[in-house]
Amino acid sequence: MASLPRPDERSDARERALYLLYEAESKGITPVEALELQVLAPDELTQTIVRGVAEHRDRLDAAIDERATGWTLARMPVIDLNVLRIGAFELAERPDVPTAVVLDEAVNLVKQFSTDDSGRFVNGVLAALVADLRS
Repeated sequence: MASLPRPDERSDARERALYLLYEAESKGITPVEALELQVLAPDELTQTIVRGVAEHRDRLDAAIDERATGWTLARMPVIDLNVLRIGAFELAERPDVPTAVVLDEAVNLVKQFSTDDSGRFVNGVLAALVADLRS
């Protein structure tokens, strides 16, 4: 009997982080407040991503804004922007995650939750950020 593929806990944590970042933005609260409002505390990786994006948001947004040619942060779909923030955070602050994994995970997330063109856009911005954020 063939076994079913097991869900990737890290991919799931990124998805949960995206939900929380989206929730925070839509409710006008901070990402940390969104974390604290959860009935059950999210897993450690989800918390690391959400808290990391919140802590480094100004720097991440500045880096994204510089590389998102022809787009302002205000014009970006909320999902795309938050996926970019997660990817930029991982590029900058999580050297244990390979660059290819960061880009692949971000593209998969945005393809699942955003527009048809979002995958190329997110991939292009994050690929441009690699030189800025990875040492």
